Amino acid sequence: MDFMVPILVGVVLLAAVVFTIIMFLGRTKSSGVPTGDREKLLKDANKRLAHDSKDPSALHTIGDVYFREEAWDQAFKAYSSLMELENKGNDEFEINFRFGLCAMKLGLIDDAYRGLSAARNIRQDSFELNFNLGTLEFQRKNYEKAISLLNQAKIQDPEHAPTLRTLGHSYFRMKKNKEAMTFIRKAIDLAPDDKESVYTLAECYYEAGQTEQAVKIFGHLRADPVMGASACLISGTINVEGRQYEKAIADFELGLRHDNIKAEVRLDLRYKLATAYLKQNEIGKALAYLKEISQENPNYKDVVPLIGRYQELYVNKNLQIFLMSPTGDFVALCRKIVMIFFPRAKVKITNISLNKNEWADILTEVDTSKWSDIIMFRFIRTQGSIGELVVRDFHSHIKEVKAGRGVCITVGSFSEEAKRYVEARLIELIEKERLQNILNSVDARVAVAAAGAKKK
Repeated sequence: MDFMVPILVGVVLLAAVVFTIIMFLGRTKSSGVPTGDREKLLKDANKRLAHDSKDPSALHTIGDVYFREEAWDQAFKAYSSLMELENKGNDEFEINFRFGLCAMKLGLIDDAYRGLSAARNIRQDSFELNFNLGTLEFQRKNYEKAISLLNQAKIQDPEHAPTLRTLGHSYFRMKKNKEAMTFIRKAIDLAPDDKESVYTLAECYYEAGQTEQAVKIFGHLRADPVMGASACLISGTINVEGRQYEKAIADFELGLRHDNIKAEVRLDLRYKLATAYLKQNEIGKALAYLKEISQENPNYKDVVPLIGRYQELYVNKNLQIFLMSPTGDFVALCRKIVMIFFPRAKVKITNISLNKNEWADILTEVDTSKWSDIIMFRFIRTQGSIGELVVRDFHSHIKEVKAGRGVCITVGSFSEEAKRYVEARLIELIEKERLQNILNSVDARVAVAAAGAKKK
């Protein structure tokens, strides 16, 4: 058993060392000053201040203790008093720097700027000063000054993630995406959990036209509880620009399912979701979101006019087809109108031509009991005012095909110049109100005409 004695002795000695360390740590605070010493230092300093409220040594002691403990408000008071002294001695740099840093921690931006700027007039080679003053300039939106200071800090510590991060964000605010991406990527490598920088990197890609990389990053961020709603908003916007409306709708809907969304982001998500639904001709769903926006903010963008316009479309299926449906459905509706435009007439369609998605021209041969003629119809999908140039073009087309007359139909209106142009010409202009009457009755009249044809 003798061999156990050295082991036991070693265990006892180790236990004693551990106990001593624990007791020592128990007597200390975050300042690194033993509790007893700390209390004595503060007691002595306060006693001296009771005799002289501007005692530099006492203020230094109190400021130093609280600064090391990160008790910023109490340290700030001490350094504020030291700042008021005319003769700060050899500690002038430290007083200004610590005063500025405490103010910065407390959100006192003007005081922070005053202290840190004064410190930098004394010394320019302090990493902590260059970094913090650069960060402050970033907060004040002085991005060029921020970049200058942060570049100096980067030279002193090239691997300091917060410096690289703020430097990258400063370049981004100045729309220098290439430089921003360089520094933000380095910052993310050092601090991968910095989701705000990941988001900003995606914004850089987006603004640089590299949408594939941007969508990929925003896609990863969509579920993030903090950045998710904004990521969904931009991801959806990119998909809308690429006419990927179903993907955009999924993005916007996911964004709205997040909690604690900023009001402006929530409104924009709803608005863009509504416009994406309109692109898919899902007017009912679009109107639901537009009305939610109107209840929260009636003056938001063009929500009120959109509601008025699409509410009308929602209750009038044919008007919806005329304005929004694919070309095939639009032309089919125009054919119906042509066939019933002249009561009890025999109509033969001889040609249909399209001008992109703007209008359709339908050439017909019309026979009635009293007259026969070749008539050209033009159906214009624009809701605005139709000017003289469009009517002149229609007249030229009528002459080319040797039609006897023309009928020009729009869901909008015709300008006064257009109306004057047709006064001496065989062109009939039909505006929104009359077209709506036709659209409301066209299906019933086609059905009646078809029934009559069967009887014959």
